[in-house]
Amino acid sequence: MTKAKGKVGISGRVKLTCHKKDGSLKWSTGWMENVITNTGLAEFIKLSGQNLGGTRFQYLAVGSGTTAEDATQTALVTEISDGGLARAEATVTSETDTVDDDTLKLVHSWTATATRTVEEIGFFNDASAGTMGGRKLTGTKEVDADEVLTGEYEVVAS
Repeated sequence: MTKAKGKVGISGRVKLTCHKKDGSLKWSTGWMENVITNTGLAEFIKLSGQNLGGTRFQYLAVGSGTTAEDATQTALVTEISDGGLARAEATVTSETDTVDDDTLKLVHSWTATATRTVEEIGFFNDASAGTMGGRKLTGTKEVDADEVLTGEYEVVAS
């Protein structure tokens, strides 16, 4: 089999912001490059062909795990499931980075009901299990009750 000479890549970037109860910005990670997982890449391939299966990515989750990112990971290390920060369905759109509609964007805002420490974020194709498409360590970020945490995840084809 001859390998294709042109390259197409998929990369991801993510940003988390936290706003205080009064709406003022508490902190922002800024845009960070992330790891697209091996299973996430396989899921994108399935979604691009007829009758290959695949389930679209539409969920964001945060966690408290601190293990380094790796393409072989299939889940967040320690997903947060309480305190108002449980995995949630995101608003999903396509945007333009370099060419029309080359970016998948997932956005969700959580309102915390308890104080939690966020260390990681990922995107998924199921509300409770499924395939993790990508993961990023955020550094230690505290979210207090009544604060709003917003995750923005972009997956770019280039």
